[in-house]
Amino acid sequence: MSRTAAALRQALQDNMNEPEGPARNAVAERLVDEAGRTGDTGLLLDTLFNLLAAYNFSSESEKMFVPFARVLRMWDERPDDFDAYAEHRLHWMFKWVAGGMLDQPDIPLASVEKWHAEMEHRYRIAGHSERAVRQSEFRIARDTGDTARAERAFAAWLAADRDPMSDCHACELHTQGDWFDRQGRPAEALETWGPVLAGEHTCAHEPHVVLAASLLPLVRLGRTEEARAHHLRGYRMIRGMESMRATVGDHIEFCALTGNEARALEILAEHTDRFAPSGDPLSLLDFLVPVALLARRLTELGLGERRVPGPPGRAWTAAELSAHVRAEALELAGRFDRRNGSTTVGDRAVARMDAAPLVERLPLGVRAGRPAVPRPAPAAAPAPAASPDDVRELLATARRLTAEPAPGGRAAWEALARATRAAPDGAAGLDPLGRAELADHEAMERVAEPEKCADAFRSAALLYDEAGRPDQAALARARAGLALSYAGRAAEAAAAVDAECARVRALFAEGRAEPRAVATALLYRCRVLRDGLAGTPASPGFEAGRAVLEEALEGAAGFAEEHRAAGRVMAGRLADVLRLRGEIALEEGDPARAAGWFGRAVELTDEAGLAWYAPEARAGLARAALTCGDPETAAGAARAALEHGADVLEDVHVAQVHLLLSEALTATGRHEPAVEHALEAAHWADQAGESTTLGAWARLALGGALHRLGRADEAASVLETAIPDLEQGHGEGQVVQARWWLGECLAALGDHREAAAQFLRAASVAQDWEEQLDHAMLANMAADCLGRAGRDDEAERAYRRAEALWRDLGRPEAYVRVLRARAWLAARREDDGPARARELMAEAERECATALAAAGDDAARELLRGELAGTLRQTGELIVRCSEGEPGDSGDADGDAAGAAYEEGLAYVGRAVAVLAEGGPALRDQRTATELMAAWLEADLGRTAAAADRARAVLAAYGDEPEGAAPARRAEAENVLAYVSRQAG
Repeated sequence: MSRTAAALRQALQDNMNEPEGPARNAVAERLVDEAGRTGDTGLLLDTLFNLLAAYNFSSESEKMFVPFARVLRMWDERPDDFDAYAEHRLHWMFKWVAGGMLDQPDIPLASVEKWHAEMEHRYRIAGHSERAVRQSEFRIARDTGDTARAERAFAAWLAADRDPMSDCHACELHTQGDWFDRQGRPAEALETWGPVLAGEHTCAHEPHVVLAASLLPLVRLGRTEEARAHHLRGYRMIRGMESMRATVGDHIEFCALTGNEARALEILAEHTDRFAPSGDPLSLLDFLVPVALLARRLTELGLGERRVPGPPGRAWTAAELSAHVRAEALELAGRFDRRNGSTTVGDRAVARMDAAPLVERLPLGVRAGRPAVPRPAPAAAPAPAASPDDVRELLATARRLTAEPAPGGRAAWEALARATRAAPDGAAGLDPLGRAELADHEAMERVAEPEKCADAFRSAALLYDEAGRPDQAALARARAGLALSYAGRAAEAAAAVDAECARVRALFAEGRAEPRAVATALLYRCRVLRDGLAGTPASPGFEAGRAVLEEALEGAAGFAEEHRAAGRVMAGRLADVLRLRGEIALEEGDPARAAGWFGRAVELTDEAGLAWYAPEARAGLARAALTCGDPETAAGAARAALEHGADVLEDVHVAQVHLLLSEALTATGRHEPAVEHALEAAHWADQAGESTTLGAWARLALGGALHRLGRADEAASVLETAIPDLEQGHGEGQVVQARWWLGECLAALGDHREAAAQFLRAASVAQDWEEQLDHAMLANMAADCLGRAGRDDEAERAYRRAEALWRDLGRPEAYVRVLRARAWLAARREDDGPARARELMAEAERECATALAAAGDDAARELLRGELAGTLRQTGELIVRCSEGEPGDSGDADGDAAGAAYEEGLAYVGRAVAVLAEGGPALRDQRTATELMAAWLEADLGRTAAAADRARAVLAAYGDEPEGAAPARRAEAENVLAYVSRQAG
């Protein structure tokens, strides 16, 4: 059965709202066939124009030439069939066809030029400006490499007047900026794109494309923070848009040139369908070129055998993909160049495929699902074999830096290890003590494998014994015991360290060991005892173990203090003990005491000239201060830790300190620098192989900081990559917080349906918590978003759930708000909607009045008074909105009904004003807003004097106040007075 014209037009509208792609195109084709059978020429034209738009914004753009020729023939034969809008669309789409021919390498250049001339002729006849014509000519000249003609056309384009045939401002600025960028003028390109990036000019495809186009110019100008933001913001926009194949390529190219190859692979994996040949060869080329660049970069990094995403149908290594895609790109570029009679397209493709990285690293804050791409050390010529003198000099340097102590000691031992590996006789060239020392420091590098680490320390101890250094042998065995404690072998570790402490003390008493050796052994004993504490203070044996640990800490600190004169290394050992005390105090829930220990440790090392030695103590001070509610001290300590610990902190510790600093800055309201440090935390966590643990926490902090700055699109991108890791091994609280923030970001971006999904998923976790406040808030927000998404039935269910939760929590102000929201939802129903809405508003009023009468304190009364007034005001607004028409003259039925509704609505709003007048200063802004609503209703009812009185009352309430709500209220009051003055005139 054939559909009616009305049904076809509705189907046409529905299809226009579908996602771009072949499915939408297929529906558009069927609609053309159906419209053709109706005999309705206007409907047929509408479906043809819809088909042209669908083709143009898809991978099947080459199909638009046939239907356009049909429309053009209809115009030439029967122009009277075209109304003004159809005529406009015909000439508008002429641009698409002329430009689309240029994107098809198999269409001869002569045909392209012929269609351009035809466009110019028809535009002139129709009386249009030559602006769009000159833009079309510019594109032909640019793509064929005729720079002189391109410059002339570009100038003529900008000089011509804008008219209805001109591209939208956003698209024009994109093309203009692109020309500057191709000419090596990135600053001018970005200046040109500025209004688009700022949101002054937008369209269905902008700023999407300009955000991507701006990435490399921004990096080239050193504006990397903006580039990162544009990537996160822009990629979200184009992810599911079929017409954005080339723009996806821009994001891959950006990642490949900024040390983010893993992120580029992730993007590529989402778009492997883009390899398919399609009716848009130019966008295919602009996708293949960045993929070839990425594959080449991976191969150069030594990852040529890594499996990577590629064209469907087979598995690909990076090296295979590089060769295949490069060949495909060159062949396609060659087709364009042969058609154009130049090498312009091919030269540009080769330059992009062979581009060198722009920066070594540009942290993005998001985690790629694929393993990070390792950064190999810069290639260098093999070092010559170290001579015996070189080895001796390196050993002397390492010993000196260790004895002082001074920064760089660890690096010096690593340099010695490399030199001995390169030496013909290896470590044999070292004296016996040197061999022992080297083995000892190499064992320290194996701490990630505690069992093997312990064995390596025992081997070093044997070498020390052979070298005649029993004190150092004892310390090496004590380090072996410490390694055992890391392996969970607490009893063995304690026995081993106790024995070695006794041995070192005995050697010290004999004058065969220095004070630093004793202090070091005592510190190891403290650490082992601390690691051996198990359970809670209520656990059997805990208090006894804690007492032993306290005695050990006092003994270690006392010995280090007693022998401070033995060198500044003793200040370092004392600081180590104090830092350990601080860590224990934090674990025991006493951050104030911890801050004292950490602070004293920092003072000791600073006094001794060892500021570099205590980054962990500074980080501990930051943690303790933050827990104590002193974010300024925390921020200062964290900054100092990063400054002084740059040469000694491990990657994971750098990440931890950046995260601490970000949290401290957030607590002080400095969200911009908080973003910077959370970003660094995520980067260093990834570098340390902690992406799923510390990295996920850092991304949560980063997402929150971006959210607080209102950068919802960036925050959403970060949070989406954090959530899968947070759900694996992190607390429920972090997962709920991430989904909560993500939901708020998506709502701010207008994606209310997905926002509701995030709130509901968070609520499903929070529903099992003992405290139900979060559950109620999440259910409420989910209902709000479902309502905004037009999913009224689901919204009603969610509101009922939220209402029940608020009632259980004893929060009348909250469930009254839910009742009002349900009323507005009901009002949208066509049958009994308005009546049901009135019932819900009345219930909200009763509940609020009852709660107000029972309120036990002034704060609760003030809150509920505001809610009661809000309910009355919204009831009045509901009545007015549900009325049909406007107040009219007597005798007009619709006007009389509307007048009655306005009268009733005004009565409710007047009651709201009276309720608010009983309140304090905190309700003034709400009262004046309600007063102004009443003024507008008075004016609509023709009561100009009453409206003016209300407006003047608002003006008097604020006087000359310059801030807060005052300026907006005064402006609206003046608008009321101006309106009633015109009415009276």
